[in-house]
Amino acid sequence: MTESGSSAATAADERPGAIDAVPVRHLGRWVAVAFIALGIAMLVQFMLTNKAFNWSFVWKAMIQTPVINGLIGGTLLGTAGSMVIGVVLGVIVAVMRLSDNPVLAWTAWAYTWFFRAIPRLVLLTIMGALGVLYPAGMRIAIPFDRQIQDLLGMHGTWTFATLDANQVFTGILGGIIGLGLSEAAYMAEIARAGILSVDPGQNEAAAALGMSDGLAMRRIVLPQAMRVIVPPTGNETIAMVKDTSLLIGIPVSNELFFQLSSIGSRTYQTFPVLVAAVIWYLLICSVLMVIQSRLERYFGRGFGTRAPGPRDQAFLAKMLSFRGGGGGGGM
Repeated sequence: MTESGSSAATAADERPGAIDAVPVRHLGRWVAVAFIALGIAMLVQFMLTNKAFNWSFVWKAMIQTPVINGLIGGTLLGTAGSMVIGVVLGVIVAVMRLSDNPVLAWTAWAYTWFFRAIPRLVLLTIMGALGVLYPAGMRIAIPFDRQIQDLLGMHGTWTFATLDANQVFTGILGGIIGLGLSEAAYMAEIARAGILSVDPGQNEAAAALGMSDGLAMRRIVLPQAMRVIVPPTGNETIAMVKDTSLLIGIPVSNELFFQLSSIGSRTYQTFPVLVAAVIWYLLICSVLMVIQSRLERYFGRGFGTRAPGPRDQAFLAKMLSFRGGGGGGGM
């Protein structure tokens, strides 16, 4: 008992006392903070005192009825419709690109090659001019139906429907189609990267359970790939909000930036309406950033660090209670 007590006392004496640590001073950080605060103060003063901003006109322009209609019917509707087409078609193209069938793989590659190479403003301008290719209407029919009928000596029509090309390829519908087709090329690469990030063993396990390739893709691969797909998809959505200003190429007049520009042209207040457009885009993109953050947190659950479970806590307590010099007392 005496030896054990003296050993414990000796171990207690050898332990270091409280360390009076002095935090490291980061002078450079505080200098940077001071410069940033000074810059922000100068910017705020400039924006509030410069009469060119004309803030009263900015607020009036932002809430005009044509501007609100352009925001809802042009910017928001165009973004939502284009992203729906882009995401759905992009996933399909990505699956085709990963297919073992060379025809599907090369078709998907050609699609992404073409639409990634064409600037969106050029693409939308072409969409608005496609009506010239269908002066009598756009026929949806069996290919070469008239030539086949002439060859077989048959009469009648194999046309399923005839659409007015000027209505299909102009206006907000044409803009949604054009932006959606362009976005699908980028989403295909994003989805392909997400699918490739999933361990191939997941597919093998699904096949061992008797799942078909399509079912395994929907139930096993894509849910895990969403962790990789969601962040760039959020970035693409935010970029699409800004790209709706390119709908002028069709042209679409019921759009946020077009309506604000029209107000500036009529009132000769060009700069204030540009500020109004910036504020609207900041508000929309800020909301989308919050939604993106929530989605990333939702699809990222279960990955990365985790809270210690009961077994981890018991093991940690055992390790903390272990002392290298305490074994001598039990001998």
